[in-house]
Amino acid sequence: MTKVNQKNYTPLNEIFFENTEKENENEIIKKETAKESLHDFIPNSFNEYIGQKNLKERLFVYMASAKKREQTLDHILLFGPPGLGKTTLATIIAKEMNVNIKITSGPVLQKSGDLVAILSNLKSNDIFFIDEIHRLPITVEETLYSAMEQFKIDIIIGEGPSARTISLPVPKFTLIGATTKTGLLSAPLRSRFGITEKFDWYEIDELSKIIEQTVNFFSIKIDNNSALKIASLSRGTPRIAKKLTRRIVDYSIVNLKKEININLVKEAMNFFGIIDEGLTITDLKILKILFDRPNNTPIGIDAISSIIGEEVETIEDVYEPFLMQKGFVERTPRGRILSISKRLETADLLNNFKI
Repeated sequence: MTKVNQKNYTPLNEIFFENTEKENENEIIKKETAKESLHDFIPNSFNEYIGQKNLKERLFVYMASAKKREQTLDHILLFGPPGLGKTTLATIIAKEMNVNIKITSGPVLQKSGDLVAILSNLKSNDIFFIDEIHRLPITVEETLYSAMEQFKIDIIIGEGPSARTISLPVPKFTLIGATTKTGLLSAPLRSRFGITEKFDWYEIDELSKIIEQTVNFFSIKIDNNSALKIASLSRGTPRIAKKLTRRIVDYSIVNLKKEININLVKEAMNFFGIIDEGLTITDLKILKILFDRPNNTPIGIDAISSIIGEEVETIEDVYEPFLMQKGFVERTPRGRILSISKRLETADLLNNFKI
């Protein structure tokens, strides 16, 4: 086991966020402070944002047109698997448009009053970003309709026969919604977005550039082969690539290494229990369940969840998409099965890691 030299260990700093809570309102907005993050490299422009080339080109057209027309940018819906950079891209759009951005998430907006408090404090052309927008309560979602279309909010004052409705105008703004599950968005909400864009999985070479970007931020060198190796473990996801890179940077720092090479990457992989191709122990547990099924009979996702002790949503959002992308798992009307073409490879994996 590698020994850790406590005297030479330098802990990494955490990202600084400012949580703003308005009195008498359940408004929580996660907003980056003026302080530069000391925990990770965060792209500040389209040039620094690696990947999603076609998406960036289309967004550039939308923004250039809005600037020339001197009008508010259309509402944008960004969808795709978690960790691909939807929130980061939204902040870059705000910087490129030279406007402010308010960031929150669907589960935080529990009441219409929460939404009203945020919208009434926006300035003209500001961007309002809602992550996990598919988790908005229906009452909040319905309040959002008129705000998106007519830039006003209808408020009911009083109760019973004396109740009356007043319209509160809000500044013209751009709503950017991010979701990993477009199927859970209601049709009325989805139809109100003028721009809908999908995020794709990242290629190995794109991830390697992100890894080099991250390592350079810590003033540590990395060779191309090592960056490609880490990229191959990253499941096509920048968030995972950065997380793995930070762990390997940690390993190099405590072992007084100023350069990351392929041998160091392999040492760190063994130390942290990282499996080839980016597979995790949980992935292997799922594969074992499918491998052990007699005659490769299908098994339901609820049964898999019970056996391995993970939530169904976690399996569907985190593990299953990657296993399907790699060709290990297939969905059928009766449940999940192991791909026949991957049976021998699965047997080798389970045997090597004693699952």
